[in-house]
Order: sequence, then structure tokens, then C-alpha cells
Amino acid sequence: MRDLISLSGPVRKALRDGAPVVALESTVIAHGLPHPDNLEAAAAMEDAVRQAGAVPATIAVLDGRIRIGLSEEDCAKLADPDAAVAKLSRRDLAACLTLNGTGATTVSATMICAHAAGIRVFATGGIGGVHRGAEVSMDVSADLLELARTPVLTVSSGAKSILDLPRTMEVLETQGVPVLGYRTDRLPAFHSRDSGLPVDAALEGPQAAARVARAHWALGLGGLLVCNPVPEEAAIPADEVAAWVDAALAAAEQDGIAGKEVTPYLLRHIASVSGGRSLAANKALLIDNARVGGEIAVALAEGVS
Repeated sequence: MRDLISLSGPVRKALRDGAPVVALESTVIAHGLPHPDNLEAAAAMEDAVRQAGAVPATIAVLDGRIRIGLSEEDCAKLADPDAAVAKLSRRDLAACLTLNGTGATTVSATMICAHAAGIRVFATGGIGGVHRGAEVSMDVSADLLELARTPVLTVSSGAKSILDLPRTMEVLETQGVPVLGYRTDRLPAFHSRDSGLPVDAALEGPQAAARVARAHWALGLGGLLVCNPVPEEAAIPADEVAAWVDAALAAAEQDGIAGKEVTPYLLRHIASVSGGRSLAANKALLIDNARVGGEIAVALAEGVS
């Protein structure tokens, strides 16, 4: 695996020195946000990690290599709306690498690459999960299985609000993934701070998260999900989001959207009908999750007891 990876200079030095590093996905650049919000959010996330005292490591596949730590030029290439950038999950990595392709990593692919490089903390927006109507479509994100088997701590604002959150929590429970609230005892719902569902345990700060992660990994277990609510000033009431999601789902069905295109389609539709409020919330939570990821990575590197 290491023969397929290229580390940037700052990431290589940080890993060699045992300094804190936070992995960041690239799908948010290529598929998650419109241009130029994607580049602005990606840069702000990296800045938030640095301000917390850690080194950011945005991950993508470029020209058949896993690149960990991207330049501004790399990010611009991924952000180009006319570029053919693949959306990479676990199943897509090997083909993209072998075919000398370029792709943006989703949660599952980013976790795999981060773990292979020795990075233990990953910050993202919202994980994938069980889609509404999955009892018919069987549309369940690979993120959930990756969280179970790959020993990386993932910071997110829960699962995306377009999903079936109770069923997503059931799958995470079945897979043995601890769902931990960051200074909250409620599961966030991406754009909203409270889904109405409880988390498995609440953490009071980065040191507590680091202690739980160390114990979890000492037991030989997989990943952990740390859920950080969207900042209050950007949060949207859950009932408003629910109405937007219902409208977006109806539009997706009418347009015949399926598979990996569902999530970006729904998020674009919601951004449009919300007058940009969902986009602002998305950017705010991405940046704040990067900050929290940096703080937890620092606590892990310091070896808190």
C-alpha cells in the first residue's frame, strides 16, 4: 500500500516526528460544494487544523497515486467543474490507481488511505448512512462498514440530514461503532444540532476523546465516530430541513437519480431551495469539525492519560 502513496513534505515530517496530523477528504472539493465555495471551504478547513496545532492532510488520487497532503494547484484541479474527477469509495480505489486515474476520496476511501499512512484522526462534514427507502433500494453507504473495520477516529456532524437517521444508528450499533457526542448527548443531524436521537456517550473535550480512542484501539477494535454539532449561529431548525429534504427526494425520484449521484443531487437541491442557508451551514460545520479534529489529534499526540 505504501508504494501507492505520496506524502507531502509537511505530512511526511509530521508523521516521522510523531506530530499530530488530521486527514481531510477531497470529495467536498470535487463533488460536495459548488465552485468557489469548495476551494474556500477546503482552505479554511486546513487553516482550522493548523490553528489547532496539527498538520492538515487532504487526500485524493491524482494521476494514479494516493496523494496525502495537497497543494493549491492540486485542489484547483479537483475543483474544476469541467474536470472528470471520479468519486472514490472503497470499491473504486484500486481501479482508479491502476488506470492512472484522478479521483476525490469519500469518507470510506479517505479512512483507508489515512490508516495506511498512519494517520489516526479524520475530519469531515457528515458521514453517509442508510438512505430513506433502503428497505427497497438497499442503498446503504460503505462509510458505515468502514467505520467499523478501520481504526480511525472520524469527526463529523453526524450523518447527512437527507438520510434515515434511526436506521443509520441501528447499523452503526450492529457494526460496533461507538457514536460519541462532542460536548453533547444528542446526535447532530448535519444542518441541525439535534436529531432527537441520543448518542452512546458524551465527551467533554479533546482529551476525553483521545482517552476513549486509545482504549478502543487497545482492545483491537475499529473506528470511532465523534459527532460535533454545527455551530449555533449557522444551525437550521430540523423541521425546516425536513421539508427541504422531502422536496429534494421527490425531485430526485422524478429525475431518476440513483446510486452515488443521489447525495450530491440532494444537497444541491437543498442548497437551492434554502436560499443558500444549507450551504452556509455545511461550510460552517466542515470548518468547525476540522478544528475539533485538530484538537483531538493534538491530545492523541500528547499521550493524554
